[in-house]
Amino acid sequence: MSDEIKPGLKSPLRRKLLMGMAALPAISMLPRPSFADVPATSAVNTTGLAVTDTEVTVGILHSVTGTMAISETGSVEAEKLAISQINEAGGVLGRKIKFVQEDGASDWPTFAEKAKKLLVNDKCAAVMGCWTSASRKAVLPVFEQYNGMLYYPTFYEGLEQSKNVIYTGQEATQQILAGLDWVNKTKGSKTFYLLGSDYIWPRTSNKIARKHIEGHLQGCKVVGEEYFPLGNTQFNSVINKIKLTKPDVIYAIIVGGSNVAFYKQLKAAGIDLSKQTLLTISVTEDEIDGIGGENIAGAYACMKYFQSLDNPNNKVFVPAFKKMWGEKTVIGDVTQAAYLGPWLWKLTAEKAGSFDIDKIAAASPGVEFKGAPEGYVRIHENHHLWSKTRVGRAKADGQYELIYETADLVEPNPFPKGYQ
Repeated sequence: MSDEIKPGLKSPLRRKLLMGMAALPAISMLPRPSFADVPATSAVNTTGLAVTDTEVTVGILHSVTGTMAISETGSVEAEKLAISQINEAGGVLGRKIKFVQEDGASDWPTFAEKAKKLLVNDKCAAVMGCWTSASRKAVLPVFEQYNGMLYYPTFYEGLEQSKNVIYTGQEATQQILAGLDWVNKTKGSKTFYLLGSDYIWPRTSNKIARKHIEGHLQGCKVVGEEYFPLGNTQFNSVINKIKLTKPDVIYAIIVGGSNVAFYKQLKAAGIDLSKQTLLTISVTEDEIDGIGGENIAGAYACMKYFQSLDNPNNKVFVPAFKKMWGEKTVIGDVTQAAYLGPWLWKLTAEKAGSFDIDKIAAASPGVEFKGAPEGYVRIHENHHLWSKTRVGRAKADGQYELIYETADLVEPNPFPKGYQ
C-alpha cells in the first residue's frame, strides 16, 4: 500500500506543487538537506533492515476493514500524525520515516500473514500495530521468530512480556484492578455482571476481574458473566437478565462495532446509565462516535487518556490531530497510545544510536516521552509504560468528563501475584 500520508484522496496543493516541480529546469537544482552529521548506515543498521542514507521504513498494521475498523482507524491516523511530525522535525537518526501499511482486516490469521510480510519482505525497522489481544497473540510468534519490534497500543489483560514488544497501553493492574477498586470505593458496589466479546482479552480480563471482585473486594460477588461473538448485534436476552438480577455494576468489555448495538439496546430497554452504574474498559471516544453520545451518557470508563484532558501536551495534540484528519474526528485512549509508538521508537533509536532490534530492545527501559498527550510516560524494564489511571464519565456530546485520576504514575505489573 502507499507510503504517503494522505488524509484526502487528492490535494489541490499537492497537484500545484507537483506541477511547479515539473516546471523546474532540473530536480538537482532543488536545495537538499545536509547529511554531514548523519551517522553512516553501516553503523546504525547491521542486520539488513530497510534503512538507507536518507530513509528508514516502518510498518503500520491495523484493521481498516471489518468489525474492528471502528476502533483501529484512529490508531492508524495517530501513527501517521506522529510520523509526519517526526519527519518535519528531522526524522530519526537523520533519516525520514517511510511507512508501509497493511490491513489486518479484523482477522487474526491475516494479521500473522501481514506481520511476516512487513518483517521478511519489507524489512521494517519497527511495526506499529494490532488492537485486539487475539491479533497480538497471532503476530507475537512472528515477531519473535524474525526478531522484529512491535509497538502495541491497546489496554490489555497483561500476563505477557516480550523483548520484541513495547506495550504502550495499560495492563490489568493499571486498569482492571484500579477501576474495580474505584467503583467499589466510590459507589459502594457489591454485585457485578460481567460482559465481554468472545476472545482472549475480554475472557482473561473478566477472569482477573472475578478474582479481584470475589477475592479482594469484601462482600462482593459476580452475579452473571456472558460472552458474545465479535460483530454480534443481539443483546436483548442478556439485557433482560441484567434487568432481573439488578447488579450494582454492569462491567462491560465488548469491543468493536458490537458496542453500537449493545448501548442502543440498553437505552431502548429502559436502562438509564445515570442511575445504573456501568463501567467499561473498552469504549473510547472512537466507539462513542458510532454509538452516539446520547446512548451511553452516564457510563464510566477506566482508561489512561481522554480527549478532554486539560494539560499543555494535549492542547497541542488535539488541534494537530483534527487539523490532519478533520474537525469532526475524535480521539480515544488507544488512538493516543498509538501516537506514542513512533515517538518512543524514535527516542529509543536515538538513545541506542542504532535501528538494530536487539539494541532497541536493550535501550528501551527508561526511555521517557515528555510530550505524551496523556502526560509524561516512561518505559519500564518489562516493556510496559508507567502511566496514570483515570476514570471518566460519558457525556451526551460524545466526550468523557474526567472525574478521577491517580496522583502518581502507576507502575506496570503484567504478572500480578494471585491473578494468573
